[in-house]
Amino acid sequence: MVGDHPWKELLERHHQVVRAMLARYRGVEVSTAGDGFFTTFDGPARAVRCAQAIVAALQPLGIEIRAGVHTGEIEHMGDDVGGMAVHIGARVGGAAGASEVVVSSTVHDLVAGSGLSFTDAGLQELKGVLGTWRLYKAAPG
Repeated sequence: MVGDHPWKELLERHHQVVRAMLARYRGVEVSTAGDGFFTTFDGPARAVRCAQAIVAALQPLGIEIRAGVHTGEIEHMGDDVGGMAVHIGARVGGAAGASEVVVSSTVHDLVAGSGLSFTDAGLQELKGVLGTWRLYKAAPG
């Protein structure tokens, strides 16, 4: 078990790594909650590549994250964003396992030709979202 001080140091290192990757891939940090980050990007392929880079950069620290990527219309609410796309993105992230980057079918279709590769994660029900959604696991970057 990790004590408070070592946990704080590990969390600070985690945040440093994530923020460095966000800067590299032009991501915008919207908010954090504990060890979770909510970010936006100017394109879905860049978001997937950033998530893959974060997974790879944190593994040497013994940290495994899970990431979800979705794209859609968002609503700006002061310094925050919201809307159904944000909700879907959170649910897609919830479907990821340790060190996985999971994307919605929307992202999968939009990044065709980008060089990214995926495996089918099947149809999933996303809590609070109508219907089923096909999700994909991004191959490690």
